[in-house]
Amino acid sequence: MGMPLELNTMIVTKGREKRLEENLFMLEKEGYRLYPIDIPIEVRKTIESDSSGTAVIKKVEWQNTITSITYQLVSLNSTN
Repeated sequence: MGMPLELNTMIVTKGREKRLEENLFMLEKEGYRLYPIDIPIEVRKTIESDSSGTAVIKKVEWQNTITSITYQLVSLNSTN
């Protein structure tokens, strides 16, 4: 029996991220997802929106069909 797995190359938050520390965030997503670790990737609020910034994922956990990622925001794009 196979396990569905999605490969993601950007973080799409949909406004559900939780701040852990100043530049450290946690996000939970439905399903099993694989993200690159320790490589800067884009952060967006939705897939269609402009980039909000760049982050580096520090930790990925899979549990009960939920993927939890912890990421550090390394640059933030201005909203002006």
